[in-house]
Amino acid sequence: MKKGVVALLIILALVVIVSPGILGRLAEKSVDENLNWAAAESGDLVISSDKFDRSWFSSEGRHRVEIKEGNLQAMLQELGPPGDELPVLLINTHLDHGLIPVSSMSRENGSLAPGLGSAVSTLSVEFSDGKTIELPGKIYSNVTLRGELESSYELEAGSRSDGRTKAAWGTSKVGVTTNPSSGDVKFAGNIRDVSFTDQSESVEINGLTFSGSQAPTKFGFATGDIKMEVDGVSVSTNGVQAGGLRRMSVDGHTRLDNGRVNGQTILNVELSALPTFGEVSVAGDISVEGADAESLGKLIRKMETLGPTPDEALVYAAVEGDLKRLLASGLELRFDQLDVILPMGSVTTAMKIKVLEKDASTFDWSSLLLATEASANISVPEALVDMALQMNPQAGEAVSMGLLQKNGDVYEVNAEYKKALLTINGQPMPIPLGAL
Repeated sequence: MKKGVVALLIILALVVIVSPGILGRLAEKSVDENLNWAAAESGDLVISSDKFDRSWFSSEGRHRVEIKEGNLQAMLQELGPPGDELPVLLINTHLDHGLIPVSSMSRENGSLAPGLGSAVSTLSVEFSDGKTIELPGKIYSNVTLRGELESSYELEAGSRSDGRTKAAWGTSKVGVTTNPSSGDVKFAGNIRDVSFTDQSESVEINGLTFSGSQAPTKFGFATGDIKMEVDGVSVSTNGVQAGGLRRMSVDGHTRLDNGRVNGQTILNVELSALPTFGEVSVAGDISVEGADAESLGKLIRKMETLGPTPDEALVYAAVEGDLKRLLASGLELRFDQLDVILPMGSVTTAMKIKVLEKDASTFDWSSLLLATEASANISVPEALVDMALQMNPQAGEAVSMGLLQKNGDVYEVNAEYKKALLTINGQPMPIPLGAL
């Protein structure tokens, strides 16, 4: 019995004392792998290591995150002064390593959870003139035995001001888990009460909550789930509210099934009062089924190479072939719900568009008319139609032609399309194929 106890104590001592030096190098490698994976996924980032000083129980390192080339760089440069270089994000990290990172217990949020290491990072921004500004909040990370990086950005409530502009925020937390081997990502966050105010304008975000997961595919895009809720956004100019959002929620998911992409997004938006209409809400349930993953991946990659503000003719020429292949493969787009709720009533829409699979080698835009089947059911409040007639009397032609049919206190549109024949409220309207 005593020999067993001694053996156990020796093993524990080796774990606590010997493992930090051995695992320190593995932890350093894992951190670099996760950062390099993040840079590769974004395509616009370059991450480099300034230094990494490793001792037996802990290490100190700093990484530089720069935006190089790509659409993101071009967009940010357009927002800033001409000729200015973009600032660099600096990540300073203290890493406690070891199978049981005992040295982490001497700092905030330390943990004895088994892994390759436990870290805390601070952030700062370095400008082109060499000036550095520290950013609020800290990132607490754990490198698991499988090489995953579990990170949590935690921000205590606070504010900052430079005399002209003031920023304030509530307690917030954002967690991300990345696996550089599989490419899987999980994330969740809760950001509270953020505001930006200057001498004439102010923006307030009452709260933002999100969660989800993404997994890469061999087709160059990721599938997964995402949920997001915004509690409210208000924008004011010279003390007068210029617009805002009372609430928004998004719940979406995408799946890959035998080379086909299926996805659904449920959307609810409540806007602040708009001139003439008052408070407006939008509710949507939109789905796509059976989209060819290979064609979709090529189309996405082509769009990413066009730059932030491409010419329309250039876009069309670049994506036409991939778009035709995507449509020739067949797909179905459904709007099971697309409602606009107004004080005077609701505009409701249900729509389905199905493109039948065709031979991609002979597919053209005219054949798309024959390959498409669609239906739509739309209901518009009488009060909204009356308002439209007052603003533009020519809108009455839609009523006189039977395109809008009155049913009680609403006007309805029931449309079907198949084989180049469009039927609206029972009236056939052939579409000439030569139109395309």
